[in-house]
Amino acid sequence: MERSDLLIINANILTLDNKNSKAGSLSIVDGKVSGIWDESIPPSEIIHSIENEKIIDLQGATLIPGFIDTHNHILVYAQNLKRVNCSSSQNKNINDILSRISEEIDKKSHGEWVRGYGYDDTLLEEQRHPTREELDTISPNNPVYITHISGHIAVVNSLALKMAGITKDVLDSKGGLFGRFPNGELNGVLYEKPAMKPILDIIPPFTENELISMLGEAAQDYLAQGITTNTDAGLGIYDGASEYEVHLKAFENGSNPLKTRLMFMHTLLGKGGVYEGWSASELDEMISNRTNGHMRLDSAKLFQDGSIQGLTGALRQPYYCDNDVKGALFHEQHLFNEELVDLHKRGFRIAIHGNGDRAIGSILESYDFILNQEPRDNHRHRIEHVQTATIEDLDEMERLNVAGSFFINHVYYWGDRHYRLFLGPERAKRINPLADAVKRDLLFTIHSDCPITPISPLFSVWAAVNRITKEGKVLGEDQQIDVVTALKSMTIYGAKLNFDEENTGSIEVGKFADFAVLDQDPTRIDPMKIKDISVISTFINGKNVYKKEAVEFINSGGLKHSN
Repeated sequence: MERSDLLIINANILTLDNKNSKAGSLSIVDGKVSGIWDESIPPSEIIHSIENEKIIDLQGATLIPGFIDTHNHILVYAQNLKRVNCSSSQNKNINDILSRISEEIDKKSHGEWVRGYGYDDTLLEEQRHPTREELDTISPNNPVYITHISGHIAVVNSLALKMAGITKDVLDSKGGLFGRFPNGELNGVLYEKPAMKPILDIIPPFTENELISMLGEAAQDYLAQGITTNTDAGLGIYDGASEYEVHLKAFENGSNPLKTRLMFMHTLLGKGGVYEGWSASELDEMISNRTNGHMRLDSAKLFQDGSIQGLTGALRQPYYCDNDVKGALFHEQHLFNEELVDLHKRGFRIAIHGNGDRAIGSILESYDFILNQEPRDNHRHRIEHVQTATIEDLDEMERLNVAGSFFINHVYYWGDRHYRLFLGPERAKRINPLADAVKRDLLFTIHSDCPITPISPLFSVWAAVNRITKEGKVLGEDQQIDVVTALKSMTIYGAKLNFDEENTGSIEVGKFADFAVLDQDPTRIDPMKIKDISVISTFINGKNVYKKEAVEFINSGGLKHSN
């Protein structure tokens, strides 16, 4: 008699396989799908082979493959849970931010750092960044560091600058700028990591145990959104190789059950880096062996520009709001090419941040260069965000077989300001051009870039399908995609981007039982309501790792909603 560890019955199963098949029930053995039936109840011999408490009756709820978020920063999100929320959803003006920071200062001793996150100058009533002088009025004795919503800008007070040894004579560096008042004095605004680094180098870090605990807390938020596989898109960007140990130990102590992919910052892999000279296979083998394959290497990660909303994204044409600004590339092309050749020859898949079309063009030029130097089939090199890719850029991605992970949430959160301020109407309508990617059969995914935007795959699917801005306008109707394609971009396409399509991404016999259970079918409801669908529960390898409080599994094998 066939053995089953778990049966799921009376389900609306969207397999998202090649045929977009639907089913009504399935069985699980050893963490993998062992049988799928069209009927809501499998054959009687299957039912009789399993104990009643191992039968879950979904009572018509929708079962889909677990979501795969291919680009976010879970460890940064975890730390933000312990910092002051300066976001515009809770702060209308600079005084509101100052009040929140002041409340935190009252809890601190003199000299202790205060950190905040998430302010957005373009949504504040003043339409500008806070300044060091304003922070000084509330915090003369505590250094303050607040990050912008983009993650590419920060603002500090005078004490923080003094402690870091930054004076008005400091020079801007490649990719890093120091904001100034009209008289030339520093205003406390720091643009991009090279300018932030002196501050970050002196801020006391969380302990390893604190970070492990925070990561576990963050993982629960991800599981509640139906995510089963997650990519940390910049391991080592702030705290170097120690971030790797945090991920490993959070897995080992069971606090983070998410399947994990790690993008290692190129600085860890290059000259002087911890993994200088390592091949991709050696690094992946080390990670996989220590975690029994639960964690894997994703790629080598680089940045070639900054943020559109921070005016540091590298554009071919000037910003709509400032005809003198085009942004800047982070790496000179010939040096960029040389570094990528080295990584490519060592077997690394490469993932490069590119928001502006000039940066995207530069990245493609480098990919063309390295593939001519050493051709490799099925390389799946990536561009991250792909925000302002032109038709010509997408054609080149198709020619080079380069994949893209699109930051689709930009349409909602910044679309109106891209239209009015940063890019202007024509370029804004084309941000995150998913329909054009579909036409070219590009391998692509969509992502949240959390904590830049909240973690929510269903919201990202909603954004891709509807392209609605925060002010309720449709931005680029011709770039909308259908619901099934949007769902696949966060499931099976994500698995393909992870080189894992044989194991995850769709519900098929032999694949891991990684599922999200939804209270509504996103393919059957009004597309405008997709973002409001609730995740009832999440399964990884057939194990129920998240269950909504209002849902209770009962011994009879049923699923009931409690009042």
